[in-house]
Amino acid sequence: MFNTTCDVSHYLCSDKGLLLPFINEYTWNPYVRAFLYVLAMLWCFFGIAIVSDAFMCGIEHITSKTRTISIPNPEGEGFKLIEVKVWNDTVANLTLLAFGTSAPEILLNVIETCGHSFQAGELGPGTIVGSAAFNLFVITAYCIVCIPHGETRKIKHFFVFIVTSIFGIFAYVWLLLVLLVISPEVVDLWEAVLTFVMFPLLIVSAYLADKGIVCVKNRTSSEVEIGFDLDKSGPHSRGSADIIELARKLAKDSNANEDDVARAVASGIARNQPKPSSWYRVNATRMITGRHKLESTTSSLTEKFVDLGTSPHTAHKDSDGVPNGVNGAVSSNDVILQSKKAVVEFTAATCTVLENEGQVKVGIRRGGDLSKTIMVGVETIDGTAEAGGDYIAMKQLLTFEPGETLKYVSIEIVDDDVWEPDEFFFVKLFHHPEGSSTEEVVIGKLAINQVTIVDDDEPGTLEFSKPSYIVKESASAARLVVNRVNGADGEVTVKWVTKDMTARNRHEYEGGEGVVTFSHGETSKIIVIQINGIMQKDQEPNFQVELSSATGGALLGKITKTVVTIINDEEFHNMLTRIASKTKKNLDGLKLDTSTWAEQFRSAMVINGGDVQDATCLDYTLHFITFFWKVLAAFLPPPSMGGGWPTFISSLVTVGLLTAIVSDLASIFGCLVGLSDYITAITFVALGTSMPDLFASKCAAINEKWADSSIGNINGSNSVNVFLGLGLPWLLASIYWKIKGKEFVHPTGTVGMSVTVFTVCAVFTIVMLVVRRYMTIFGKAELGGPKTPKYLTCLLGLAFWVIYVLVSSMQAQGVLHAF
Repeated sequence: MFNTTCDVSHYLCSDKGLLLPFINEYTWNPYVRAFLYVLAMLWCFFGIAIVSDAFMCGIEHITSKTRTISIPNPEGEGFKLIEVKVWNDTVANLTLLAFGTSAPEILLNVIETCGHSFQAGELGPGTIVGSAAFNLFVITAYCIVCIPHGETRKIKHFFVFIVTSIFGIFAYVWLLLVLLVISPEVVDLWEAVLTFVMFPLLIVSAYLADKGIVCVKNRTSSEVEIGFDLDKSGPHSRGSADIIELARKLAKDSNANEDDVARAVASGIARNQPKPSSWYRVNATRMITGRHKLESTTSSLTEKFVDLGTSPHTAHKDSDGVPNGVNGAVSSNDVILQSKKAVVEFTAATCTVLENEGQVKVGIRRGGDLSKTIMVGVETIDGTAEAGGDYIAMKQLLTFEPGETLKYVSIEIVDDDVWEPDEFFFVKLFHHPEGSSTEEVVIGKLAINQVTIVDDDEPGTLEFSKPSYIVKESASAARLVVNRVNGADGEVTVKWVTKDMTARNRHEYEGGEGVVTFSHGETSKIIVIQINGIMQKDQEPNFQVELSSATGGALLGKITKTVVTIINDEEFHNMLTRIASKTKKNLDGLKLDTSTWAEQFRSAMVINGGDVQDATCLDYTLHFITFFWKVLAAFLPPPSMGGGWPTFISSLVTVGLLTAIVSDLASIFGCLVGLSDYITAITFVALGTSMPDLFASKCAAINEKWADSSIGNINGSNSVNVFLGLGLPWLLASIYWKIKGKEFVHPTGTVGMSVTVFTVCAVFTIVMLVVRRYMTIFGKAELGGPKTPKYLTCLLGLAFWVIYVLVSSMQAQGVLHAF
């Protein structure tokens, strides 16, 4: 029951905050006050997350600095350009990046201690321990199960992980020693100094482990090859190759557009680039605040284009190694017209039959309206083959019953022992006088089928279908038809080889040599040669393909050489230019930071960073909730200014102010609902400050090859929380009370029991991760693995967090009195 009978100037919980309440709330209903305070606290968490976004961007700009050096090229003569990071990754993760993710918890404890006359409170330490518990237990458990089924993730820099884990455990053991053993409920100056000094000791130890000074097997490199530049990339760079391949697909798909392709390429390039831990933290923050996301969302159409696993230059082949749809002759379009009437046509425009086969079956299909019985006429017409001498003429009425879609007509072939050249005749569909009318049936485009009779008494002659081919640079490949004429008896082969002319192998095209095999009765094959495009736009390069060494008794025909000319496709070139420009724009939109204030305000004012097409209802809602904070963060200096330091300092000050407000909101809310500061800290505040880390770790676990960015840095961050988050305010308070000739009293309260439970569970969690790494049942990896074991270890991690919260809450509420 709330007590509201106190003095107007000292009403219920009015003395709990450092800055709040701003106005007199004496007449307010305490329940309404509690509700408004919790809403305000949640809203401020959004503000801290958004300002921390800018904070992390500034840190990333600082730590990502590189310098370019030249080293001897190990693959040949000359030198190779290498970018060397100025900051070591491990040092960056444990200093600026760890401070960036832990800044709210650290500043909360500093503000609470310094703002209350250098008296120790419960909210700051509770938030630090509560956040550490959530990070180690909940985030680790979630990352274990979020890995796609059948996949695993291991920690790459395992020895660094061991070092930070030892420090992570020792940090909380040291906290117990200071408060319970060495000088109970008193923090001496030397203890505060030693606590603070452990921070640089952690950094040095982790750096030595990272550089392999302690363990050679763990040695890492800070050298990174200079990456892809869309503006300066050559025709063989990954980015340009992707654009060319996708543009070719675009030219063949009427449902696609250039924006889809540009977004697909940008998404593919961004996905393949290595990302720091800060990238995932910033992206997670933007996902939960409705801001412009660093991941390019793609539509289903774009996903179809972005799949570059199968080269578009490689034709899909059937069991015989021939591209689908190519058997004897190039196939026709296989699409039946959609109509309210019945549509009848041949299944192919041509077919081939050996003379000794006796008959040929020609397929006729029906589409459109299938509900009625229809009849059409079919007849043969002489070509070079004559009825009676080469085949038996046929004219008949063909009937399709309701629902029937395919029928065959058989035509008898006359076999003789006299060799003669290949001959052909035609089969034609027509409206029979006794059949269905034109109002009921439409004859489709494939109304005539050419039947070629191949004399099988000779192995045949092999030659190209024509002496030259012209291929647009937009084509994925040149398809050269090799015909077998004047016989098809037995299996024969012929060799082919490409020769450079003005086109160069592995530049404008992918040449080589091979063997074409014709099985008995086969009369046509296709050689597929990949086309890369034109390197110099003022040329139309060409190359030659030559046939030689026919086997099986076959002869080479007149056309044994053909010249392939690659011609300019101006429309295709212009499309490539437009797509490249849009791709670069999309990549700029996926950058971690911005370069100008104008960009920051533009991004803050629009939903989803301006990407309205992919904005969801949730994005709209979050945009309006966080609009104030987005505009506020836009006033901070862009990370590109001053090397990122102005952003770092200004956002740190802003986070400090917001943290002071959250501290007051949490204290007053806890007071209004009857919860101690410690319970409020390990639940509401710890979850509010750690939720972005949960989403960031999940995203890193799924997308990264290793587990370092998801769980590898947790113990290091937890160590920094103690050494800075407690060491700094302890040092300031100890100096203050030392000057006054007194001791810095730090009541144990709930901290003793809470830290003890956390430390015990933390040891079990780290042991669990080590066991997972070395046991086959868990997939020999910290994350993922077989379904049942990974869910069991996930439940174990969640159980540790529940135990920690329950025991700490019971101690804080006076249910337990162990300490």
